[in-house]
Amino acid sequence: MKNYDYIILGTGPAGYRLAQLLANTGKSLLAVEGGLFGGTCPNVGCEPKIFLSGAVHTARASQQLVGRGIAQPAQLDWDQLMVTKKARFDSWPAETKAIYEKMCDVAVGYGQFVDSHTIEVAGHRYHGDKIIIATGHRPHRLAIPGSQYGHDSSDVLSLAHRPDQAVFIGGGYVGIELATFLAAAGTKVEILIRSDRILRGFYAKYAQAMVDAMEQQGVKFHFHTSATKIEPHEGKYLVTTNQGTQLATDYVVDASGRVPNTEKLDLPAAGITFSKHGIDVDDHLQTNVPGVYAIGDITSQKLPKLTPVAELEANYLYHQFEKGATAPVHYPTIGTAVFAFPEIAQVGISPDQAGDEYHIEERNLSGGSLYAGLNEQEAKLTLVYDSTDHLVGASEIGASAADDINNLVPVIGLKISRTDWERHVLPIYPALADKVAGLLKK
Repeated sequence: MKNYDYIILGTGPAGYRLAQLLANTGKSLLAVEGGLFGGTCPNVGCEPKIFLSGAVHTARASQQLVGRGIAQPAQLDWDQLMVTKKARFDSWPAETKAIYEKMCDVAVGYGQFVDSHTIEVAGHRYHGDKIIIATGHRPHRLAIPGSQYGHDSSDVLSLAHRPDQAVFIGGGYVGIELATFLAAAGTKVEILIRSDRILRGFYAKYAQAMVDAMEQQGVKFHFHTSATKIEPHEGKYLVTTNQGTQLATDYVVDASGRVPNTEKLDLPAAGITFSKHGIDVDDHLQTNVPGVYAIGDITSQKLPKLTPVAELEANYLYHQFEKGATAPVHYPTIGTAVFAFPEIAQVGISPDQAGDEYHIEERNLSGGSLYAGLNEQEAKLTLVYDSTDHLVGASEIGASAADDINNLVPVIGLKISRTDWERHVLPIYPALADKVAGLLKK
């Protein structure tokens, strides 16, 4: 059995960043991967998603401008777009594996705990002084009859041919984004929502505005509706719902959420505490077992499951392991977004969470020349101020919401006042950043 200073389970953004840092320390390091090298983000997540989003946004933006300077709107060719996407991304897992093999030792297979500091991979056992679990999340699959006929987000992001009809089950950010993409390409999309709203965690008013916008794009929503069965029928699929209805479709997408990759780890063998939400960690990202840590989407922490958060945690562990840092992990102000069309983005305190001690203002952005020129009639920005008139939260809906909110992340995180902004910053005009001073209180 070979001994290592560090064993990292998982090669996604969290594991990759930590391996990069530890590879330069001279310590022995083993990286373990049973799936795609690089994990979800670069293969079947944020990277291919934003790649596809570029074409989708361009097509939708041109359609908004018909009669306002655009004579012929762009038409999205899904099959061609997917060929272009595959040419860019299909080689990434092998390329990432080659990078790892230059950085450290690699074990291909799923790591399973034998005891608190020993893992087994493909019949071989390894001991690690420190073991870091970074195995991430995967798509949840509904436990209903016919679930095997459903597809997940990974399938959609590699779908070679566009279906004429698609039913999505779930209204989280993954389902909304992918439904937007297929609808833009011409697929007739219907979405089953088990509650009364989509995008929980985002500002409810803008989530409803997203529904309105998608309905105008031809998407049909079924609220208070869940799937109870999927079955083949005359070359299509029938989705039976709790409302007693049946929807005929060519393609079914199970977008019912994501779950932590814990079951193959045999965590009980190591005595590691975990739940359906993930692995429990303390404020130093250590599990209840000394010397065993967890970072990224696999943890049970109530944080956005985002690549930057995973990489931040990797940086933190490196400084703890190799630089003697002892302070608890600190999470900065975190911005999040849904890359549909329009986009929804937010940072800080949501207007839904703001109590009486906060002051809320909504700004209609459509009057500005930038948004008017793009025919962004529904672009809106809601701001949350505290009792000292400092900006503490912002939510936006609009085609450029993610970029716009990114202008406000440092304002909130650094507690920048209007005086500070005007003294130190002179942004590009005309763009939202130029208007930020007007959003800050004196």
